[in-house]
Parts: sequence; C-alpha cells; structure tokens
Amino acid sequence: MWLINRCPRSQQRWIGQILGHIALNLPLAYVRIAKSNLALCFPELSPSQRKQLLSRHFYSIGMGVCETANTWWAPIEQVEAMAEVVGREHIAGALQAGRGVIVVGGHFTTIEIATRILGTLAPLNVLYRPTRNKLLARFLLDNTARHARRAIPYDDIRTLVSALRANEVVWYAPDQSYRNKGAAMVPFFGIPAASTTATSRLARLSGAKVLIYLPERLPDGRYRVTISEPLENFPGPDPAADVARFHALIEAHIRRVPEQYLWIHRRFKGLAADYPNYYGRDRRPQPQVPDTA
Repeated sequence: MWLINRCPRSQQRWIGQILGHIALNLPLAYVRIAKSNLALCFPELSPSQRKQLLSRHFYSIGMGVCETANTWWAPIEQVEAMAEVVGREHIAGALQAGRGVIVVGGHFTTIEIATRILGTLAPLNVLYRPTRNKLLARFLLDNTARHARRAIPYDDIRTLVSALRANEVVWYAPDQSYRNKGAAMVPFFGIPAASTTATSRLARLSGAKVLIYLPERLPDGRYRVTISEPLENFPGPDPAADVARFHALIEAHIRRVPEQYLWIHRRFKGLAADYPNYYGRDRRPQPQVPDTA
C-alpha cells in the first residue's frame, strides 16, 4: 500500500484495474453478492448491461485500494489538490449554531479518500466498526486516527454525543445492513432493508445539524465531493421516514455513478427469519433473481 501511494496517479489507475480484474475472477462470495445486489436494484438493465456494470464496479473497488493508500500516506496538500469541494460553506455555517454537525454519507468505493478530503475542511470525528482481526484492526485505527480528531467505535455513543455537544463534526455512513436495537425495515431501491434510525436519535438528543456528503470519482482521476445544506425539519416525527429521506438522496447519487457504490455488502437482510434470503446462505427457498451472467 505504501508503494502504491508512491506511484503516479496514472500508474495507480492501472494498478486499480488489475486488482479489480483479479478480484472479479476469483471464486469470492463478494462477486456473487454484487451480482445479486445489481440484479435487485437495476432490474431494468439487461444481463449484459449488468455484467458490464459489475466489471466497472470491481475496477472501482481496485481503485478504492489505491485511494486508501493515498488516504493514509498522501500529504494534505496533495489531497486538497485532487479534490473539488462543493458546499464547503455549509459545514462552517452549521457549526455556527454551536450544537455540533453530523455528516452522513454512503459506503462508496471512494469512502476512504472522501473521508480524508472531508477532514481537510474541519477536524473530524470518524465512526468506525473494528474488524475481527485485532492486528489489522489496530493498524486501520492508527491510520484513520492520524488524519482525524478522533476515531470513535460505532457503539461508543457516549463519546459520540460528547463530541457533538462540544460543537464538533462527526462523520459516518449509516447505509449498511443493521439488525440491532433501533432497526427498521426501510425501502432502498424499492426493497425493504434493515436500516438504523440512529441519525434521528442523535440529532434529537444533541440538537446537531445533519448534512449529506456525497463523493464522486471523476474520469480525470480527481474527485468532486458535495456537502448539502443542513436538512430542514430533521429529525421528523417518524425515524423510519427520516431514513427513507436519506435513502432517497443517496439512491439518486448512486444512480449517477452506480459502479462507485459498494455492492459487495449484503445490504438486503431482514429482521425476521421469514424475510427472503437474497444471498443463498441458508436452506430457505430462494427468490427468483434475474441472471446477471
């Protein structure tokens, strides 16, 4: 990873393409998961179109590996030079309210470099989920913390709320499958998906402003990141409706750059045993998912 960061951007694009091609052609569960997700979310595409999208997606994943290297070791001047930031004034404006800022986004393949770019605008508290491998978890934590005010475990609510009450910026991505307390089945691409309603609770508890953060990898290798104005009337009376509102915003962006979303995650899980198993990991009857081959 350190050597990748030392390579010119043109070579990194080549490395990303090779890494993506290798991953796509290995017998990995991730490939099967991505195929299922694309079939579920883009039924209007033909099998050949979904196959092409799958290939572009794994190239995007390969580029994400290179971008992670840049996230960890590139100097701040280099990060700032490769990014176009739209709406940076919204963070400064939200901080003036004095109640903290919650910046929420999605799990795009650009998530690492996009988080580093966001950290150049304001000291950033980053929520993270530790991996099971303790050595790798420590390595990832150390590299995340080097460019952030604080890296906060996803279940450390006390530290998270303290940061908001100190009028700090907190970044996290609440768009993955969540089946613990506070979960709700909320449509994503028209399909019910187990989702967290924590953003509404945090905003209500702290009074923090909530902004949406959307990244895009441009054809020239640079990045455009867009920060919304604070969401109006958020949180609302129904946390599930708040999640649906977030899903609509992020889904619209995914449709602009579908290959850049992280389709290798089992997003469509249910909260009960009778929910369809879209990923073929148990003996329940499987739904008919269009073939993507």
